[in-house]
Formats: sequence, structure tokens, C-alpha cells
Amino acid sequence: MAAARFLVSGRVQGVFYRASTREQALALGLSGHALNLPDGRVEVVAVGPDEALDALERWLWQGPALARGEVVIRETCAVPDIEGFRTA
Repeated sequence: MAAARFLVSGRVQGVFYRASTREQALALGLSGHALNLPDGRVEVVAVGPDEALDALERWLWQGPALARGEVVIRETCAVPDIEGFRTA
């Protein structure tokens, strides 16, 4: 198992980005979370196979129909003890 933290900038708040990210992550078999940050970005932490993390990263650039990811920063992080995928 691997873990990654993504910071996503662009039109990502108020456009169902977190909920859609949760659906995509669960479909890929990932656990983690998607949270709005005060600066307008969304933080996504995901845990799972490298291939699934890569697929999620590609999806984060697109997001749902009304969203637009302009910058996606990926960082490797320690594997947190997370079950399921939550949004906040």
C-alpha cells in the first residue's frame, strides 16, 4: 500500500468536487479523504495501490463536469490508518 497527498487548485469548491472525488476513489479501491481548505484548494489524501493513485491523480485534473483542476500537486506521505473515504 502507498499513500499520496494531493493539493488541487482551480474551480474545485462548490462544484461537487469532493463528493465526486470520493466516488472516484471508492471505485478505484482507495481509502482516504477530500477536504476543502481555507485558501480555496482541496486536499485529497488517498491510500491504495500505486496504479490506483496514478488513476486518481489523472482524474483530479478533470474532476466533475463543473470543476476545473488547474494545479494538482502530489506528495508522498506516510500511510495513515484510514478506512473508507470521507469528505468534509
